[in-house]
Amino acid sequence: MGQETFSALKRSGAGSGGATLPTTTTARRASSGGISRGRQIHKTFNNLKITILCGFVTILVLRGTIGVGNLGGGGSSESESQKIIEETNRIIEEIRSGIDPNERNSTESEEEFLNPNVTYTLGPKISNWNQERKIWLDSHPDFPNFVNGKPKILLVTGSPPTPCDNPIGDHYLLKSIKNKIDYCRIHGIEIVYNMAHLDKELAGYWAKLPLIRRLMLSHPEVEWIWWMDSDALFTDMVFEIPVSKYDDYNLVVHGYPDLMFNQKSWIALNTGSFLFRNCQWSLDLLDAWAPMGPKGPIREEAGKILTANLKGRPAFEADDQSALIYLLISKKDIWMDKVFLENSYYLHGYWAGLVDRYEEMIEKYHPGLGDERWPFVTHFVGCKPCGSYGDYPVERCLSSMERAFNFADNQVLKLYGFRHKGLLSPKIKRIRNETATPLEYVNQFDIRRPALNAHKSS
Repeated sequence: MGQETFSALKRSGAGSGGATLPTTTTARRASSGGISRGRQIHKTFNNLKITILCGFVTILVLRGTIGVGNLGGGGSSESESQKIIEETNRIIEEIRSGIDPNERNSTESEEEFLNPNVTYTLGPKISNWNQERKIWLDSHPDFPNFVNGKPKILLVTGSPPTPCDNPIGDHYLLKSIKNKIDYCRIHGIEIVYNMAHLDKELAGYWAKLPLIRRLMLSHPEVEWIWWMDSDALFTDMVFEIPVSKYDDYNLVVHGYPDLMFNQKSWIALNTGSFLFRNCQWSLDLLDAWAPMGPKGPIREEAGKILTANLKGRPAFEADDQSALIYLLISKKDIWMDKVFLENSYYLHGYWAGLVDRYEEMIEKYHPGLGDERWPFVTHFVGCKPCGSYGDYPVERCLSSMERAFNFADNQVLKLYGFRHKGLLSPKIKRIRNETATPLEYVNQFDIRRPALNAHKSS
């Protein structure tokens, strides 16, 4: 895919100009965070109520359909049904808003104490992580960071903690995580799906930073943390990241050196899919990256600087991708020696130039290539199936996501003797008959085998 096919990656806001990036904001909240046991019980009870109420609604609908409700008085049943629907909608709205009704009148204040002279941090400064991690690994041989010569990888993705504004968005989030689970299962990769904001200041597209840091510190046995957006799908289920290629690097991200350093483009790289090595360098980069992201005035002012310094960037608040590009350009001597800008395969593949070519790819090529011939990752930049806005018509986004999911799913279903009737169809059909010697098909169609054979030959 040519560089010209990249598009704007974030929503536009306001503001431009400036000279230096602001790095101060509120201090850490004074009161301890976390949800009390009472709140957890209440949220659990709310979810249980939704399940029960939905069951009641289903029963009432069935009673009305078959006429049994007439035995007990139709008017009363209809009124009761309406009340249940209203109660269900009320509880769902409370969950969506994130407000616990038991705490509306609570005397506990969650207001933060402001200190504009304190530089924002992700947490206490850690300066000896490499040494501490090595000691831990040496003392915990049951948790190796390399297995069969391959580094242990943890794929991390997530979605908002509340229901989607567009209900069908939840369906496509489910398809997205199913796709990632399939890939990780095939390639022996662990996966974490997050639905919690670990840091209130870094909401939105910045939420990945505190999550990545916390996972690094909590999983010293993991060598690489691999972040992947929820709107990105694996579309080459055979391709494996050539991790040995990155032995001397700590950050692997899809990007182009010319766009980065000659053009200073705001789309020189894409943070929808990237790998961080679990090491001190990565923690230091996160520490340098994060101060640009706290919501409010700091993020808005940083956005003005990014727009003024990065070619083609619209005027809106600071986003994590632009901030990383700016950091790597302005501090090239400090960081770039350990950054690999990967473009030999599609660690990130812009969807608009790919989804309409799947039939051509099937006819001419095969999975395992990972590049423009059979993209490793198809990323739906600018589509917001879960939200209320987007850069593209929702119908186009949803049909394209359906095609990408089924294109990948066919590669998984092939082992079982099925495939989708079409790339826009959720229905499947049989593609071969059952056999009394099934292991022959396992040897022939199990897509794990190319990866296993490649590993043995290496």
